[in-house]
Amino acid sequence: MKTNELRFHIASEFDVKLAVLQAGKFASAIDSNETVVQKIMTTVSELAQNIVKYAGVGHIHVRKICRSDIVVIEIIAEDTGPGIRNIELAMGDNFSSGGTLGLGLPGVKRLMDEFHIESNAKDGTSVTAVKWIHDK
Repeated sequence: MKTNELRFHIASEFDVKLAVLQAGKFASAIDSNETVVQKIMTTVSELAQNIVKYAGVGHIHVRKICRSDIVVIEIIAEDTGPGIRNIELAMGDNFSSGGTLGLGLPGVKRLMDEFHIESNAKDGTSVTAVKWIHDK
């Protein structure tokens, strides 16, 4: 049976690797374009690594959605961690609160066709990234 959605519990580097590999298989079953598959895998990797590093635990959802005119792959990363204090600053290239290169969230935004982030200290962080696949 073919599924249109994957859900991953993210709490460790092992979970990150599993999510990346499974998301890659999922994406390649939808679109054989290796560039698209790599963008999906990179996005899942970046978002899942952020969950482990900053929140400790969260979830990644990857799903295929058929819109009226196109098929998309939607990736949602959610956690209940401390949130991002300044989203605008975090979305700038080379900003990092964790000692990294600071390319994760801005890089994800560039890789994908749609990007939305919500974050606060009470509810944690939710990132939605969408890749357009092809016309129906």
